[in-house]
Amino acid sequence: MLKVRNLEAGYGKLRVLKRISMHVDPGEIVTIIGANGAGKTTLLHTINGLVKVSSGEILFKDNNLGRIAPEKIVASGCSLVPEGRQVFSTMTVEENLILGGYVLAKKTMGGIDAEIARVYELFPVLKERDRQLAGTLSGGEQQMLAMGRALMAKPSLIMMDEPSTGLAPLIVKNIFKVILRLRDEGNTVLLVEQNAKAALGIADRGYVLETGKIILQGAAQDLLQNRDVQRAYLGRETD
Repeated sequence: MLKVRNLEAGYGKLRVLKRISMHVDPGEIVTIIGANGAGKTTLLHTINGLVKVSSGEILFKDNNLGRIAPEKIVASGCSLVPEGRQVFSTMTVEENLILGGYVLAKKTMGGIDAEIARVYELFPVLKERDRQLAGTLSGGEQQMLAMGRALMAKPSLIMMDEPSTGLAPLIVKNIFKVILRLRDEGNTVLLVEQNAKAALGIADRGYVLETGKIILQGAAQDLLQNRDVQRAYLGRETD
């Protein structure tokens, strides 16, 4: 579904991503782990068109995303749940969802209503808060709303940037259950996460990013058992 080949990108003269190559197959959860500053968010933003490609290519369903505007990337079926949630705080929960479904709105409002119903079924608390301003929600509820807003475009690939940041363990557990459910329902997920243990625990495969380069890749369970990963990202000392 997604192929990244020799990708380089950054900000001005600062090169953040250095010849990144990776792929995501349909129906799997792929996680990218790494320390702060490794380039994880830059990678997602480059795939989503928010950061310009310097060299290399990004193929989504065999279409090159490097020359496509971000809104057209969303319309093609690739949505991003941004780091820090970034909900529209002065709009209600339902208004946030409607805005997320603008691609569907061009076709039919019936599609919008069906997707809102699906989001409310995934996150019942959002239905209870549908008329509430997004800025007054708890951190966990805002994360659910950010995920729901991204799902409104009916993406085949949903990218999530640090969905567990700042949330209580119980909320994180529920968020990750929803991610698993999305995969089980046929969605494909690219997950960037600092909580390496939780991310690898639900992923099919993983990549380890360090200073803009992929240094390890493999099955998630293999990475969980890798001594270097354990030492650097799981807080375990190895013999």
